[in-house]
Amino acid sequence: MNHCYHCGDPCNDSEILHKEKIFCCQGCVTVFDILNDNDLSYYYDLEKAPGTSPKEIESKYDFLTNEAIVNKLLEFNDGSTQIISFLIPSIHCSSCIWVLENLQKLNKGVRTSQVDFPKKMVRITYAAAEISLKELVTLLAKIGYEPYISLENLDAKKRKTNHTLIYQLGVAGFAFGNVMFLSFPEYFQVEEFWLDQFKNLFRWLMFAFSVPVVVYSARDYFISAYKGIRSKILNIDIPIALGITVLFVRSTLEIVLDWGTGFFDSLTGLVFFLLIGKFFQQRTYSYLSFERDYKSYFPIAVTRISKNNAEEQIPIYDIKPGDRLLVRNKELIPVDAIIRKGNALIDYSFVTGEAIPVVKNSGEKVFAGGRQEGTLIEVEAIKEVAQSYLTQLWSNEVFSHSKEHKFQSLINKISKHFTIGVLSLAVLATLFWVFVDASKAVQVFTAVLIVACPCAIALASPFTLGNLLRIFGNQQFYLKEAYIIEQMAAIDVVVFDKTGTITTHAKSQITYEGIPLTEAEASLLTSSLRASNHPLSRALYDILKENEIKVLDHFEEVTGKGILASYDKQSIKIGAPSFVNASNMEDEENKTSVYVSSNNDFKGRYVFQNTYREGLLEVFQEIGKNKEIAILSGDNDGERGRLQMILPAEATLLFEQKPDDKLHFIKSLQQNGKKVMMVGDGLNDAGALAQSDVGVVVSENVNVFSPACDAILDASRFSSLANFLQLSNKGIKVIKWSFILSLLYNLVGLGFAVTGNLMPVVAAILMPLSSISIVVFTTVATQILGKSIAKKEKK
Repeated sequence: MNHCYHCGDPCNDSEILHKEKIFCCQGCVTVFDILNDNDLSYYYDLEKAPGTSPKEIESKYDFLTNEAIVNKLLEFNDGSTQIISFLIPSIHCSSCIWVLENLQKLNKGVRTSQVDFPKKMVRITYAAAEISLKELVTLLAKIGYEPYISLENLDAKKRKTNHTLIYQLGVAGFAFGNVMFLSFPEYFQVEEFWLDQFKNLFRWLMFAFSVPVVVYSARDYFISAYKGIRSKILNIDIPIALGITVLFVRSTLEIVLDWGTGFFDSLTGLVFFLLIGKFFQQRTYSYLSFERDYKSYFPIAVTRISKNNAEEQIPIYDIKPGDRLLVRNKELIPVDAIIRKGNALIDYSFVTGEAIPVVKNSGEKVFAGGRQEGTLIEVEAIKEVAQSYLTQLWSNEVFSHSKEHKFQSLINKISKHFTIGVLSLAVLATLFWVFVDASKAVQVFTAVLIVACPCAIALASPFTLGNLLRIFGNQQFYLKEAYIIEQMAAIDVVVFDKTGTITTHAKSQITYEGIPLTEAEASLLTSSLRASNHPLSRALYDILKENEIKVLDHFEEVTGKGILASYDKQSIKIGAPSFVNASNMEDEENKTSVYVSSNNDFKGRYVFQNTYREGLLEVFQEIGKNKEIAILSGDNDGERGRLQMILPAEATLLFEQKPDDKLHFIKSLQQNGKKVMMVGDGLNDAGALAQSDVGVVVSENVNVFSPACDAILDASRFSSLANFLQLSNKGIKVIKWSFILSLLYNLVGLGFAVTGNLMPVVAAILMPLSSISIVVFTTVATQILGKSIAKKEKK
């Protein structure tokens, strides 16, 4: 089979030969000609078949003529020059970058265009007098780079990037380097005239460098410690803040009273390493959105029929009850409405999880979020957008709560005991020296607090979790925050949505039951299916398309019933049982089927079954060894038998579950003390994803729509889910071993501290050494874990 020169897709039966090259459709030919005529053919030299087949966009972007909408979308507009940024999901290679950054060759109205490849964004500056926004979007769509524009773009608030941590880290690093340099003469006790002359100056310079570190770089630790004390929680930042305070106060007293050089090197080094750990843990996948809601799915505008029957484009927030709206094929129904003209075939899969489109006739109610699959329909709005069924899903209080606030990390659990232990040891050591040598009591008290400052312990978690975050990302499993890994390790129950999560939309398993079709009947059936846009017709055509195609004498598609076609005195009907005279089959429940009759004689049916994702059985087997499994589906229970064959015997199976049912199921598990992971894919799972302890979205394209969640899993890596859970557990073990290693260093340092022999040079060596050792240990350990996962994947 030949493949398209432009997009690389198989040409099937629509092969087009143009300029000695093969294309799959006229759209790809058009794009090729546009690029070739504008001296952009180098596009094909960078990558083989780099393009995407353009889609039909007639009337789709008429709303971009609405000035109010355009002004909200633009980043900059001075009347002549306008700037806008688009998300373009089809960006995937160097050819894409090259052609998008040369748009000015396609239209001189474009001044500059810059691609942000990781975020799949393009920022375009253009002259408004030479090209309108609608023309710009149409141009992009014609060359196969259609922008993804949704209601989220209209409501988007510009994110302010917070660089505070980077500034704090910079200040601490600068101070640490300079203080270490000024401390060298003191370390080696070099006796030299000029060094002795400037010794006090060097000490005060070290003090000066340390002040901004304590006041600015370390301020978040003091704030967190204060909040912890006020909330009666002994978090890890309390001993850290205490250690920083003691280091600074004692060091200042030493140089003021000329007792010594102080511990300014240890102080600045401590803060510097702590901030590195925090920075490392905060590395996230900023180009992915983990906070999407229905606005990412909704269009910006709709077509309204005015009182004088004229069509106008309006923002969906302007829709009022009673407005008449036009909904075209593949368009979303933005509000709850009544069908006034036409018959609808509504795909609710993204809202309810039901995989099969629902037939709705004139006068029936349709809900927001459904997608029309068929001809143009006219509907009358009965609610505003904010009051529609889909938007009400986001009114639940679960969407306003932060999961992180309910989660107590491993390090905070340990810090309570650690803080009490350190303070107890410091008091006991001080009391001992009060009776043995009172002059050393204060020195010992401060020395214990300095050495026992949990810098190494505080570094163990961020470096381990930060490394795992990167390893997961390399495996196409993207986590919102590093703390999610700890939550994954504590999971007791894994709940899966069915449609689109454990099943794939890419293909269906289809079997035929009945009297075998003759060659002529099979040819007529295939020809009829080819002319239909119904999802089941397209799926069935894909497996029958090798049959001979005929030009039909008659073709009629009856919405909600089926297809009637004829050729050379032979007729065929395809559709519902009643439509094809197979009323005796009406009692068949819970099976998605297409029935066929030839010349009014019933022949048989094609039964559609979901295709489960590759490796599903192994995923269930691995997870089921130490966790409970549940399946929640918006579909009927037609798949119950198949699922029971691959699920553990004790697994829970619930069908016909509405979004609220899924949320309440998760909540009931949590009320019984369970830690729950929810794995879903659509808006119907949004409440359950938000309620769960860890919400994972399975996405065919991680850059396009996915509901609010804690993690996004590329659908191609679904079979690795059990491995990811195991890796999380092993990561927690690495953190615990790191704690033990850091405690060994603390014991060595405490040996110097409680005996009154802690010298600045000892602290300067011991504290950085412990921090570096922890960083090396966690990095090596997580690398080994990452390689073990990679080996499992290869097997």
